[in-house]
This record gives sequence, structure tokens and C-alpha cells, in this order.
Amino acid sequence: MTNPFQALVVDKTEPFSVEVKPLSLEELPAGEVLIKVAYSSVNYKDGLASIPNGNIVRNYPFVPGIDLSGTVVSSTDSRFQEGQSVIATSYGIGVSHYGGFSEYARIPADWIVPLPEGLTLREAMIYGTAGFTAAMSVQALEAHGLTPDNGKVLVTGATGGVGGAAVAILAKQGYQVTASTGRTDEAGYLQALGAVEVISREDVSGSAVKPLDKQLWQAAVDSVGGTPLAAVLSKIAYGGAVAASGLTAGTAVPTTVLPFILRGVSLLGIDSVSCPAEKRADIWKRMANDMKPEVLEQLVDREITLNELPGALADILKSNTRGRVLVRLS
Repeated sequence: MTNPFQALVVDKTEPFSVEVKPLSLEELPAGEVLIKVAYSSVNYKDGLASIPNGNIVRNYPFVPGIDLSGTVVSSTDSRFQEGQSVIATSYGIGVSHYGGFSEYARIPADWIVPLPEGLTLREAMIYGTAGFTAAMSVQALEAHGLTPDNGKVLVTGATGGVGGAAVAILAKQGYQVTASTGRTDEAGYLQALGAVEVISREDVSGSAVKPLDKQLWQAAVDSVGGTPLAAVLSKIAYGGAVAASGLTAGTAVPTTVLPFILRGVSLLGIDSVSCPAEKRADIWKRMANDMKPEVLEQLVDREITLNELPGALADILKSNTRGRVLVRLS
């Protein structure tokens, strides 16, 4: 075990700084399980945690990184043993509890999921919170009645982490996927993930949003929110549903009750942060098996080291990434 080890530390002490620094095990927060981190990934929330006004982190200094996979070094909880491969995402990780941008992490046992058979530590972080959110969205739509033979499924923000994973998972399940993106030059990438049609975000919500519009899709996975979500709701077929998990286009949704009371459309909220442990483990098992796309590796934009993280965090806030950015810790 290395002590000290390297971690990306954000500090709001004047001047604000984001840099790789040595930490000791004694500086890690409380938790039952010490993990040697193999991989993490870059998420939009991590980008917000790396800027002074991101409104994510409250106490400094801090180690961001809402995702991590690795190997148990020691555990005081009988559910986890030394040498076991594990995943830890969401809850307070990278928000109120030191996260995955560190060679070692100490995590509460209740926040950890055993790596399911069928996934490597690297593949788990290709998914990360984004992929888990996409899988949760698809599962929620399936529970609502989504089937491959009832028409096309829309995915908004398709070049993002949640969107790309949703396209790939849905295509693996046999759905006809329409991918919406602000980066139509990435149509080839989205088609490689399994999209049968690629449209611009203006095609979804470019004009004034109508209370009801043409019924184009049986369901949608939306990671955007805002006005685009209102436009999507107006175009969902009778009895369909939208699984919503994002807010990059804003938190206000300028819609009416008409899609809900005239077409029976449902809006399904997806919260991957506080998802119960048992449900979380079951979804990860599906992500390792029937949901796992053959094109999972296509989701990787690039793989970086800790020292390259500051640039990648800036990129994700500028939407200069496609799919997933992996962080290799060991």
C-alpha cells in the first residue's frame, strides 16, 4: 500500500485551485471499505465540482469523482473482502465524500456494489453513473410497457454520457432508436452505437413548443430537461412515457397538462443518486448481461491520467466530449 498517494484536490482557499497532490490514508474520510481505485470517469457533476461557483461542493479541500471501480484493500464490513472487485457510484461520493479521482478511496459499505460477473473494472467505468442512469431509464420504461415492436424510442442529448449509453442499451434490446443531438456531425458515432435515425435538437424543439404535437415516438430517454423535455412530451404517442434524468437545458419545463390527460403520457423521474442498494445491484447485473452492448467500447471518448483531469473537466462543461472519458488510476 502506498502512503502517500496521488489525488486531484480542489481547494477554495484563495486562490481557487484544482491540482494533483499527495494525500495520506489518514486524510481520507470515514468508511468501512478501503479501495485501491483502478478507474474513475468524468461526469458533468465532476466538472461543476471543479469550479468555484459549481454549487456542488460545500467543504474544502475536496477530492471530486462521483464514480470509481477498484479492488478492496481492507474492510470492516463482512460483505466485502480483501481482493474483491467493486463499484462505487452516487450517494455522497464526489459531492460530500471524497470521490474517485484518487489512487485510494475509503467508502461506506452501503454505497458499494460487487463487480458483477460479465464486467471488468474498466467496463464498469465506461458505464459509470451515466450508464447506470441510462439503464435505470430503460428499465423504468420497460416497467411502464415499453417493447421493441411498438415504435421508435427517442434519446435526447445522445452524444452525452447518459444519452450514448441509452442509445447503445436500447439498440442492444432491439429497439428502433432515434438519437437527438446538438452535434449532428457525430451522426456516424451515434449510428455505430445503434441509432437508426439521427436528428438535430432543433428537430425536437426548434420551433415554439405546442401543447400537443404529432405523435412521433412511443417513449423517450431524456437527459436534457428544460424546453426540449416539454417538446418531447408533446410528441409522445398515446400511453407512452418519458424517463427524465437531466437538466442541462434548464430546470423549468414549459408544458401543459394536455399530454398527460389527453394522451395518458407519463413522466418518469430517474434518480440514480439514492437508488436503493438491492435495486442498484440488480441493475448492474443486467448491465453486465442482457443490457450489455457489444459496442460498449465505442462509448469511450478517451482514457486519461490524473494529471490530464483538469483539462477534461473543463471540456465536459463546454460539451467538448463525446460519450465517456475514463480516468486510469492504477
